[in-house]
Amino acid sequence: QVQLMESGGALVQPGESLTLSCAASISILDFNTMAWYRQTSGKQRKLVAEISRGGSPYYEDSVKGRFTISRDNAKNTVYLQMTSLKPEDTAVFFCNAKFWRASQEYNFWGQGTQVTVSS
Repeated sequence: QVQLMESGGALVQPGESLTLSCAASISILDFNTMAWYRQTSGKQRKLVAEISRGGSPYYEDSVKGRFTISRDNAKNTVYLQMTSLKPEDTAVFFCNAKFWRASQEYNFWGQGTQVTVSS
């Protein structure tokens, strides 16, 4: 069974930095993509950043230049480095792992970690 465990969420002030970690119970090379999503109360979960098996990153426009997604295949861990945090970044951040098999998409999710940006 695949398990994803996020950590690193915290209360920080605007302008500060924070790094989230997502540790997988199996090799992250088994997945086509690893990603971070975020969700605020009453809203849909939205993609923040994604990294392919080969290391190619994608960022949602509002985080470009501020967030960096990276992966350590040896540790089966994906990171999200967040800088210049803003109050509007406040959300529960979820780790996602995805793979495709025979045109079927399989998604796995962590339990989420709270990030609060407030003065």
